[in-house]
Amino acid sequence: MLARSAARALSANSRTFSSSAARQTKVAVLGAGGGIGQPLSLLLKTDPLVTSLSLYDIRGAPGVAADVSHVDAHSEVNGYPADKLDEALDGVQVVVIPAGVPRKPGMTRDDLFNTNASIVRDLAAAIGRVAPTAHILVISNPVNSTVPIVASTLQKAGVYNPARLFGVTTLDVVRAARFTAGIAGVKPADTPITVVGGHSGATIVPLLSQNAHGKAITGDIYKALVHRIQFGGDEVVKAKDGAGSATLSMAYAGAKFTNSLLRGLNGEKGVITPTFVESPLYKDQGIDFFSSNVELGVNGVEKIYPLGPLSAEEEKLLEACLPELKKNVEKGKAFAESS
Repeated sequence: MLARSAARALSANSRTFSSSAARQTKVAVLGAGGGIGQPLSLLLKTDPLVTSLSLYDIRGAPGVAADVSHVDAHSEVNGYPADKLDEALDGVQVVVIPAGVPRKPGMTRDDLFNTNASIVRDLAAAIGRVAPTAHILVISNPVNSTVPIVASTLQKAGVYNPARLFGVTTLDVVRAARFTAGIAGVKPADTPITVVGGHSGATIVPLLSQNAHGKAITGDIYKALVHRIQFGGDEVVKAKDGAGSATLSMAYAGAKFTNSLLRGLNGEKGVITPTFVESPLYKDQGIDFFSSNVELGVNGVEKIYPLGPLSAEEEKLLEACLPELKKNVEKGKAFAESS
């Protein structure tokens, strides 16, 4: 019942989990035994566009795979222990990476850098060696830095394709829709909010003015809403009281973005969602990666959209975002280059 309920909840949201005729698609989850990885694996098992699910972790993945494999969705599931990473990656088209340590109270995403940077670098090296044409979806924080680490690692291996690398910022989009809907007294489906920039704190820029309900929110309520979208993760970290960070909502967001990519890879037209990719939008300011609306297609990134008209408040948010984001991206690049 849990898997069926989860699938229904996802499919009700913006055409998620399309069941159009699908190609054979093998998806790997690296970090499948963790707080995000387990519910993410369950949700991907229920996605009709996933035909084979490959679950890997340094501990627990075979058990998660055995458990998830009993769900009555058609995909096959296999679990791999720590020493079987290459086997887990063999033949995959999409790799989702939630591996790493979670945030604890008082920690920022950047505090996670030292541990998670090494984990992501090593996984990226394995992907470059075993599955060099795979599409890579990075959830491991800090995304603003881990995505450039993956890019640099793949560049060293001579297999980097910017159209196939994504930072998953979907949780910011999900929160923005939910929180805005709560204030406006409407359904989240009525408040799709484009969120641009990066995936931490002040680098998260919600473009509320581009939605009729969001545009109507002003003054102190607007400021509080922006702050909640930017720092919503802190609510969860505090509420879990040392037991972790946003895992269930992140798993939902990760599954939602994975499904969007699979729909695009499967030939569906008009699949557009914000994601953190190598982008030309602010390269002239030395910022190589940026999240904005991206059209997904058979090649991965098909088109990167400009931001569109911004309000005066959004211009200020963007001004605060850019220097912070530049530092985050450069930190990731420097780590990869020194490795």
